[in-house]
Amino acid sequence: MFQADWPAPLHVKTAISTRQGGVSLGPYAGLNLGSHVSDAAQSVEQNRLLFRQQAQMPAEPLWLNQVHGTDCVWLEQSDFSVGPVCADASTTKSKAVVSVVLTADCLPVLFCDAAGTQVAAAHAGWRGLVDGVLEQTLAQFAEPHQVMAWLGPAIGPKAFEVGDEVRQAFIAKDARAGAAFVAIPNKSGKWLADLYQLACLRLTAAGLTQIFGGGFCTFTEESRFYSYRRDGQTGRMASCIWLD
Repeated sequence: MFQADWPAPLHVKTAISTRQGGVSLGPYAGLNLGSHVSDAAQSVEQNRLLFRQQAQMPAEPLWLNQVHGTDCVWLEQSDFSVGPVCADASTTKSKAVVSVVLTADCLPVLFCDAAGTQVAAAHAGWRGLVDGVLEQTLAQFAEPHQVMAWLGPAIGPKAFEVGDEVRQAFIAKDARAGAAFVAIPNKSGKWLADLYQLACLRLTAAGLTQIFGGGFCTFTEESRFYSYRRDGQTGRMASCIWLD
């Protein structure tokens, strides 16, 4: 487990899990926090408890049913009593309420405003990113230009191979996105995509000037992170944020 390295107010707390530790076995070996990947339910429950205790969280994170969409829910208003809410981002102004997203190659992004009165967490796979999940999350803040963002562990620019349809989808939204794709020699129509660069482009276009994090690669850092692209059947990491 580690914390976001950014100049957020001291009462803004973060916790980002790795695959290290935990009780899961087989392809999920380690601290798998995903309950939807066919790991033993008892192992996931124990892992979540271990993670919560290690991070000294004030409450159980409010886990989402992530669908690679763009919806951002307010945790004060969403009803989790009947199970996870379908969304790919959440935000809150309430203290001791934990926003969380699960990833294993997709990009987790944490947000807070300058005063530390509101926080958010977003899950940005390429589909959500191109469709505007980061912009939808920022739209929940009264003054988006006063928000800072931290980019968590995702597949790196030397490992994320995509087809031409992905590149065209981003360029259709913003021609500058073409710079985030490098053609793969001897593979017609195949590109290496830089999720971090694409996210930064979207965030800066939305008015953000404080963007931190990045530089991870879930695919190549096998001992540290789960990677769906690398392993197929695998676990999930969590990126959490809350107001103390």
